[in-house]
Amino acid sequence: MNQSTAGSEPMSAEAFAALGVQGVAYVRRLVETLPGESAPRPIYAIFAADGERIGTAPDRDLAFAAIRQHELEPRDAM
Repeated sequence: MNQSTAGSEPMSAEAFAALGVQGVAYVRRLVETLPGESAPRPIYAIFAADGERIGTAPDRDLAFAAIRQHELEPRDAM
């Protein structure tokens, strides 16, 4: 088990991605107003391990299916 030591630097996004999580994508429910719509609605945003938003879907199941279609492992974002 790794423990933090005093004076250690936080891990960068690049270092975190290099730990082997580049094959994972995260899904988070957001509420947004989409182009051409007047009212906000829930969507499911898809994020790469480094936090970059890489897609959206109208529901969680479609988000997970899209992630798997691109040979990534889907996970719920907390």
